[in-house]
Amino acid sequence: MNIETLKNNESETVSFLNNLRSKTSESHKNLEQLTISKSIVNPEITVKEYALYLSLMHDIVQNLETDIYPILSKAISDLSERKKAQHIINDLQVTGIEKKQFISPFKNTSEMSVPFAIGIMYVVEGSTLGGRFILKNIQDALGYDETNGASYFAGYGNKTGSHWKKFLKELTDFEKQTNLENEIINGADYGFRIIYEHLSVNSL
Repeated sequence: MNIETLKNNESETVSFLNNLRSKTSESHKNLEQLTISKSIVNPEITVKEYALYLSLMHDIVQNLETDIYPILSKAISDLSERKKAQHIINDLQVTGIEKKQFISPFKNTSEMSVPFAIGIMYVVEGSTLGGRFILKNIQDALGYDETNGASYFAGYGNKTGSHWKKFLKELTDFEKQTNLENEIINGADYGFRIIYEHLSVNSL
């Protein structure tokens, strides 16, 4: 592969990721503006608010791992290393507040295409990047840490950045091979919108 080809590939990758971010920016911003989303970074967060957020995120993460990961088994190489649902259950146990029901926010997963599913995974994996900041707030406000009560927000520890880069590499490689940018973006936008709906409806 010559230098010109490498430059073109890099340019296409940057263009795809820029489109992915820009075309999902509104739904992403709406999710961040939810009261429950703001509560997790509030220095005055209560254990009850924290447990509610964990419980609702468990629905999302468990649904992803149970129903969407199988769709992605040939596109993402390290799915088994990215499972975090059990961390949330462990954290909930520390709070002393039990999860009473499980809801599957993502509908019709059996009919999802690989590109649409990988778009959803982009949303959930991306949330781990802000986890370190949230972890600091939870430590300061509630006294939980990555080994006791806040393991979910610890992400992949000091490997969080490298895990994200690896995921983006496999995501962009998949897009290059399939040329299904629009379907990936549609999946990501759907992911943001469904998480928004799940958090807003169930936190009232």
